[in-house]
Amino acid sequence: MATIYFAGGCFWGTEHFMKQIYGVTDTEVGYANSVVENPSYGEVKTGETQAVETVKVVYDEAVVDLRFLLNLFFLTIDPTIKNRQGNDVGTQYRTGIYYTTEEQHKVIEAALAQLQKGYDAPIVTEVMPIGNFYSAEEYHQDYLDKNPGGYCHVNPKLFALAREMSRKG
Repeated sequence: MATIYFAGGCFWGTEHFMKQIYGVTDTEVGYANSVVENPSYGEVKTGETQAVETVKVVYDEAVVDLRFLLNLFFLTIDPTIKNRQGNDVGTQYRTGIYYTTEEQHKVIEAALAQLQKGYDAPIVTEVMPIGNFYSAEEYHQDYLDKNPGGYCHVNPKLFALAREMSRKG
């Protein structure tokens, strides 16, 4: 198993999206790279913690590779916009990919270089090793499963697409 962390704006949609992918075995929403230990949502939304809403994704490398996960993740974000995705605005909604190994870092950089070819504006998605990760409050976990009509900046059609694409390999 491997672990990667994705920040794609509001973590509700990113988590729900990642859970659809065959080979993803676990997800958890939380706050990454905070300067405050174990911040609450109330603290994170002030911007003072420097934390970003992030999804911890555990995946089986024998079933799904990182490059595939990255390509699906890129469908859910605008990587050229800083500190905003959809209606969510603030530093906690910046996009980011936080890796756990140098091998992942190399794959991420290659994927971003390829992605950049499709954009005129520079990609501003943050890429760095995960510094820390604190689990978000329980009501945020699996939010869109608990609240199917809840707000999500990710187009709901992409959830079915992720399931379909990942099963076809």
